[in-house]
Amino acid sequence: MRIDPVPIVIGLVLGGLVHLTTVLALPRLALEDAFARIERLGPANRVHLIPAPTPFESVLPNLDPSFAHAACRYDLSQTPLRVTIPLAPDYMSVSFYARHGLPYYALNDRAASQRLIDLQLMTPQQRAALPQDEEITAADRLIVESPSTEGVVFIRAFVRERGVLEAVTARLKEAKCGPLT
Repeated sequence: MRIDPVPIVIGLVLGGLVHLTTVLALPRLALEDAFARIERLGPANRVHLIPAPTPFESVLPNLDPSFAHAACRYDLSQTPLRVTIPLAPDYMSVSFYARHGLPYYALNDRAASQRLIDLQLMTPQQRAALPQDEEITAADRLIVESPSTEGVVFIRAFVRERGVLEAVTARLKEAKCGPLT
């Protein structure tokens, strides 16, 4: 008895296409994605502390308990934003994600010239509309271009020991994410 390979190949190709389509479409169709969970923390264009994960509850999955976390859900449809984050005593990182989880920029405390991360967040159209001021060079300000008008700025600060948690959290509370003036 001879088995015809054509139906098997067609089945494998169709199965692969269905799998690939499902994997690629799921992040856009998910109702409980990271953006929606961070949205519940408060209004856009403000930094919100993310509660420490517990064994029973976590705002975001897989948060490292040795870090304090904060997030700013941003909306650039009206105006660019200025993001200022005072640095914590130990390691700190800032990551930028588009609306559906695409990471597009990241930096850590080693990139800060002083004890503050200070940057401007805008779309490419908003950046093109900036006046060309010869007095202000690219080195004078850090501009991050967002590929979308909505997204998340995610801040992580290392907590070396539980005794410094309060100080690290206080530094995160000082972070700002608001309209560029």
